[in-house]
Amino acid sequence: MPPPSASPSPTPDPHGQFLRLLAEHQAGLHTFIRAMLPSREDASAVLQDVLVVLWQKFDSAQDFKKWAYGVARLEVLKHLQKLRRDRHVFDDDLVNQLADESLTHQERHLTQQDALEGCLQKLPAAQRELVLSAYTKGTRMDDLAQQRGQSPMALYKMLHRTRQLLLECVRRSMTRGEEGPHLA
Repeated sequence: MPPPSASPSPTPDPHGQFLRLLAEHQAGLHTFIRAMLPSREDASAVLQDVLVVLWQKFDSAQDFKKWAYGVARLEVLKHLQKLRRDRHVFDDDLVNQLADESLTHQERHLTQQDALEGCLQKLPAAQRELVLSAYTKGTRMDDLAQQRGQSPMALYKMLHRTRQLLLECVRRSMTRGEEGPHLA
């Protein structure tokens, strides 16, 4: 009896890959576009144009982030050319400068976010739980204090000390470029 033939490896789903990459980068793209345009409405309109171009010209072999941000920059410039008659429109040099600065700030923000996550993981479980509870949307501090059997003032003081620890930890992490900073 002949051995069973090896089943071919599944072909990657380009649509699924596109959607995963888009989900990962869409918020950053919107922020990037918004930094170069005078209004949220303009940014939303340009983002829609960018998404259409990305969908139509997606190639899984390219660096998606770099390509998407390049498309976004070009679409912003196209949009601004349409608005040239409005005296409140930025010139191309300024838009490019804003785009470059936006990318720099976004990278720094992501690095800070990673450092904060690392610092949160270094906290003792009770402090980490307190911070995460306190900053969950819809949490009222007086309710949280009551649940924990503390006065609101005691809770605020504890949160303040914990935030100070996290701030110092993030600063050290950013200075050292480490992912696993020490809390002390």
